[in-house]
Parts: sequence; C-alpha cells; structure tokens
Amino acid sequence: MKTVIVTGASSGIGFALARAYLERGDNVVGNARTMDRLLTAAAMLGDPPNFLPVAGDIALPATAKELFERAIAAFGQVDILINNAGIFIPKPTTEYTQADVDGIVGTNLMGFFYPSQQAAAHMAARRDGHIVTITASIAMQPNAKVPALLPVLIKGGLNHATRALALELAPANVRVNAVAPGIIDTPMHGADEGTQAFLRSLSPAGATGDVQEIVDAVLYLTGSSFTSGATLAVDGGASAGVW
Repeated sequence: MKTVIVTGASSGIGFALARAYLERGDNVVGNARTMDRLLTAAAMLGDPPNFLPVAGDIALPATAKELFERAIAAFGQVDILINNAGIFIPKPTTEYTQADVDGIVGTNLMGFFYPSQQAAAHMAARRDGHIVTITASIAMQPNAKVPALLPVLIKGGLNHATRALALELAPANVRVNAVAPGIIDTPMHGADEGTQAFLRSLSPAGATGDVQEIVDAVLYLTGSSFTSGATLAVDGGASAGVW
C-alpha cells in the first residue's frame, strides 16, 4: 500500500487520479483550495477512510508543509507526489492581466515548487519515491491557433525542471517525471459542436483524449523503477511537430 498526495484532487484529472489510486488500495491525500470541494469529492468517492482531505492554497509553502505533515501523521510516509493543480488561460499576450500572471505563477509554478521541495526532503531521506507533474503538450509544441504565452512559459519550464530534479534526486533513488496532456475531453470544454470540432483540430489524430489516458500514463510512471526525467506527451501527436 502506497501513500499518494494529489494536488487539485477535487475535479477533473486530479479527481480521476485520486479515484484510481484509491481503487488500487492506496492511501490518498487530496488537496484543493477549499474543504467544501474536497468533501464533495470525498462523497463522490464513497467517503473512503483512506482519503484524507487537506484544503489550502497550493501556491503557499505552508500548504505544502501541511500536506506532508498530515500525510505522514496519518499514514507514516509519502510514496508518491502528483503535482496536478494548475490553471490554463489561453489568450493573446497583450491581453494578460496582472491577475492572470499572479494566478498562473502561483498555482502552476509555486504549486509545483513547494510540494516538490517537501517531497525531495522526505523521499531522499527514505531513499525512495516518485514525483509526477502534470504539464501541457502545448509547452512542447506551441500552436498559433491557441496563443498561450503564460502557460507555455510556466509549463515549459516545468518540463525542464522535471529533468533537473530527476538528475538531482537520482542518487537518492527518487524518480521524477511529467505527463504533458493535449486536449482532454472534460466537462470544462462544454458540449458545443463548434468548440468540440475546433478542439479536435488541435491534434493531428483529429480527436480529443480521455481522462483515463492521463491516469494510465501516471500509473505507468509511478509503477516504474527505471523511468526518470521523462515528459510523456499524451496528446494524439500534437507535440510531434507541425501538421
């Protein structure tokens, strides 16, 4: 039985990841900004006793510290950290506001750094562990149809940081990887056929992906003992080049 911390666990990919690890019999410590959202998610999961909700802004170092302290107090150790919390704001560069910058830097960058810092200390001391970050394939292959400088800036940096941290922690037997989703079919995109057709056009496969594809990728990475420093694109080929 493993203990897994999942940030952004109350909906979307994070919720699906929490459910997947719970179904495997693992302990899951789920983070979201508010306890209400976490309690709703817990209810949807069947209120399992091995799901520990810890609310707080993941951009703050105190939240990351509490996540690990609570997880260790409840379950003894942390085996896996999944940095899933993130926001995506695509718009022309000239239209980004200060609130956009603060939100993306806080959630996407600090929300990676502070939990990973806690994980590095805890897992290196134990000489075992996995860190997986959810990034974005558009940071690997920008697309003129979707101007998104801030997400590309931050998520692209996280792809490189994954390699750097993997090298740093390799002597301590800690694996560090990333999954870079393309367009994934979630309720946030709505059901409008025009929107759906545009989203499908963003992949050379002419399709959107399923959340389970991301879950499967993460499960592979956290089950591997010899994969580290990788960014696994799950995007229907969108990051392979221009088409």
